[in-house]
Amino acid sequence: MLYTNISLKNVHYTLRSLAAQDSMLLARYFAELSEETKTRFQPHPLTAEKARDITRNPHESTFRLVLFHGTRICGYFILEAEMSIHEKTRYAEHGIELESGLDVLFAPSILDEYQNTGLASSVMPHLLDLARRINARSLVLMGGTQETNARAIAFYEKFGFKRFGGYSTEMFNHDMRLVL
Repeated sequence: MLYTNISLKNVHYTLRSLAAQDSMLLARYFAELSEETKTRFQPHPLTAEKARDITRNPHESTFRLVLFHGTRICGYFILEAEMSIHEKTRYAEHGIELESGLDVLFAPSILDEYQNTGLASSVMPHLLDLARRINARSLVLMGGTQETNARAIAFYEKFGFKRFGGYSTEMFNHDMRLVL
């Protein structure tokens, strides 16, 4: 189990692996996210039912981490080693062959009130270290980043993610990848 203490402006946080007993706290985290933030996080539904499912039925290929401030979850992060066919197909169009286990899907989220505080920037080095420890050669943003989410694009680019085309749904989504 991963367990790391993080301090930011004399406030202490704990980053750790999601555990079975976190179901209710994760459901509360999902409920506290704004509708705008929910529309930007698409790996899975953000419901109490899904929180119960992922805490009770963990997948071997998935690292799920939660960031606590006291007893409250303020961040949730997914590193998925099983590459989706959707991502593989899109990146192949740009000459990039993604491989399960080496290229890891990444989906981060932070409660709205903690966004733009520097907290996510404080957590990223720990997440990148974890990716390196599991021998990932790259992190691939799960589903890309919505073109309208300029803050997220700037954040990812600050950590070295590059854009590799994209795709359209209701809006354009930039495919973004960080080679480790």
